[in-house]
Amino acid sequence: MLTRRTLLASATLALPACTATSPRLRTGSITCPPPVRAEAGRVIRTVAGLRPYRPAGFVVRAEQLGTKRLVHNYGHGGAGITLSWGTGRLATSLGLPGHAGAVAVVGAGAVGLATARLAQEAGYAVTLYAKALPPETTSNIAGGQIVPASHFTEGMVTPEWRTQYRAAMDYSWRRFQIMVGDDYSIRWVPTWLPASAEHDDGDWMAAYNPALARFASGQHPFGDGAMIRFDTMYVETGRYLERMLADFRAAGGKIVVRGFTTPADLATLPEALVFNCTGLGSHELFGDAGLMPVRGQLAILLPQPEIDYAYAGRDGYMFPRPDGIVLGGTFERGVWDATAQPSDIADIIAGHARTAAGWRCPA
Repeated sequence: MLTRRTLLASATLALPACTATSPRLRTGSITCPPPVRAEAGRVIRTVAGLRPYRPAGFVVRAEQLGTKRLVHNYGHGGAGITLSWGTGRLATSLGLPGHAGAVAVVGAGAVGLATARLAQEAGYAVTLYAKALPPETTSNIAGGQIVPASHFTEGMVTPEWRTQYRAAMDYSWRRFQIMVGDDYSIRWVPTWLPASAEHDDGDWMAAYNPALARFASGQHPFGDGAMIRFDTMYVETGRYLERMLADFRAAGGKIVVRGFTTPADLATLPEALVFNCTGLGSHELFGDAGLMPVRGQLAILLPQPEIDYAYAGRDGYMFPRPDGIVLGGTFERGVWDATAQPSDIADIIAGHARTAAGWRCPA
């Protein structure tokens, strides 16, 4: 089950800032929406991805690698797409000032592509180095909810990291807003959570929960207990990454398909500035022992155009996308096998079927 802290981040950046004020919570009623048809016969694909999870949070910092400047941008856990533009902005702000010449970005997931596009927008020639390109990246498997989740452990992060986190969330939130639409396949969707996940008054994440409302038991279809609802953005990840890669190429970006085994391999690149966006690859490449895989498994159902809401609860989460209904999920620490397990997929479908079976329309 997703919690408020993992679900729901201010630097002066290029876009108009959000006002970090707590929304007024209100009691409301709804027209009963249809339930998801969580049936094994409607599954069109199953996937498993390995989140690059660090209990101490993502890494954005610069260091010297021989004669090169190396800027790290990795370890986003389940918030890679959500925070991609924001940590890309932090990374380019560390690396680009005072730099002349072309730059290299290593990694072609959501984080690498956002970092590369920001460098291009700043006027730099960029070469993207990656052992895999979309659709063969971990980002392609992500659910695509623009809410940070499962990306750090309370008590393991520093105040300095929290400052980075807030800045990253702020910029990403505003950047995705100006990309909403069919071009990047991003849209706003009402999202339901148990009221136990509700933020405390004054929580800075409240700014990223527009249209927040509270519903008492009996005022919503999710069975007993109170629920909250807010709006957030969702990305159809396949189409989004394809468009990002097309934008990169259209701006003159070069692509080299290759892997890297050691930092010495990076030192052979012709670019003097290198952005490391290798995600879980940094575990081996840079010996980051604090970086671990967390496997997440998804069952994708046939699309249901009438499903215009998302939810999370004890039986998992559901995101509606044009390419299918995404059912999750699992959070399996330390599992390196990126293979969907039939028994786990069956459990996911059964959990969402329980949610549908308990559907009760408000009186």
